[in-house]
Amino acid sequence: MYPDFHELLKSLFGIDIPVLSLLKMFGFLVAMAFLAGGNVLYRELKRKEQEGIVGFTIDEVTLGKPLGWTDYLMSALIGFVVGYKVIGMFADWKLSSPDPMSYLFSSKGNLVFGIVMALGALGIRYFGTKKERDAGIITKKVKTWPHMRVGDIAVISALGGFAGAKIFNAFETWEDFLRDPIGNLFSSSGLTFYGGLIVATLALWYFARKINLDFRHLCDAAAPALILAYGIGRLGCQVSGDGDWGIYNSAYATNAQGKVVPATQDFSKTIIQFQDHLSRHHEPGEKIPYKPLKAPGFLPTWMVAYNYPGNVNKVGVPLQGCEGEYCTVLPMPVFPTPIYEFLMGLIIFGILWGIRKRFTVPLSMFSIYLIFNGIERFFIEQFRVNFKYNWGFIHPTQAEIIAVLIMLSGVLMFMMRKRIDHWNQRNQITD
Repeated sequence: MYPDFHELLKSLFGIDIPVLSLLKMFGFLVAMAFLAGGNVLYRELKRKEQEGIVGFTIDEVTLGKPLGWTDYLMSALIGFVVGYKVIGMFADWKLSSPDPMSYLFSSKGNLVFGIVMALGALGIRYFGTKKERDAGIITKKVKTWPHMRVGDIAVISALGGFAGAKIFNAFETWEDFLRDPIGNLFSSSGLTFYGGLIVATLALWYFARKINLDFRHLCDAAAPALILAYGIGRLGCQVSGDGDWGIYNSAYATNAQGKVVPATQDFSKTIIQFQDHLSRHHEPGEKIPYKPLKAPGFLPTWMVAYNYPGNVNKVGVPLQGCEGEYCTVLPMPVFPTPIYEFLMGLIIFGILWGIRKRFTVPLSMFSIYLIFNGIERFFIEQFRVNFKYNWGFIHPTQAEIIAVLIMLSGVLMFMMRKRIDHWNQRNQITD
């Protein structure tokens, strides 16, 4: 596992730069997911613009307007936060590197860097706009195409997605949330994808209305981007070992050297052997979920059984011969579900990208995305560790329930998309 860039460079190249422990692999790959998804969305929106499917808006832009005290205050505030928190985090990397997110949301920081950056931001704000102010106030109209707003869309998606993921995760892990509400909401772990998808969708719907962009076309353009970003994000879970793995694979075990080997004893005995470890992650009397599955000859063992040595959450038992911050390994291998989701994400992206030009009726691509997404997540939940609801004869997880609803919504949307388009066109003619 490579929880951060320090561990990555040290493990692969023997380069030891401790300050790089601030740069977490999960955060890096999530950033890469947004960049990749943003690029796909940018290209799809440009294609739709060139084909005349979506149009531009006329916006008025005023240049040379005198700056008010609120403009300077906001610039100084942003500069102060960057200096106090971000640069301060690097200056005090030994304290902040174990959990940068907690550091950012704490009162800790560097006051000197904060003041310096605030003054620098004020100077940039004043001198950077001086030429425009000297030229006088100029108001002009400009064309704004949807692809120019991809940056705004990415920011809204990130904020809405993070908020929704944390809120839905709180419902999914309610007891943990009640024990530490603030810590759970602002920690870097504990994210529920469907919560992020739902809240981000609502936020983007509101934004699309504000900029007069048909939300249906935005959904279609975003469909391939969403699944690609999701797959890359799951790769971040795998590389860092953030705990988002599957149930135990009882066909294998972890030996004294931390290697995955075929199991030589019954799984019930293994459970007793590692009772101390299990008691930290399971309630007393809780049934330990597992499935026995040996890797087919054409697959490496780690595709069905992996023990996440050196994982970022430091879960497991001590790893022999390991020196450093991340020295634990799971005593019992699990199914590496993030790898499965990464691969399925790439496959679904390839399908969506290949068929995107065949459908002209709005919501076609998004409904197909919802169907694939629901099927993919329902399948992966069969190997995931999640809280199960007790509904008598069935025991679904939150993700299974939402996956089924999203899949059915996709089917219904695909069946109704022509009627929706006809209704929308008739209303436009009436207006």
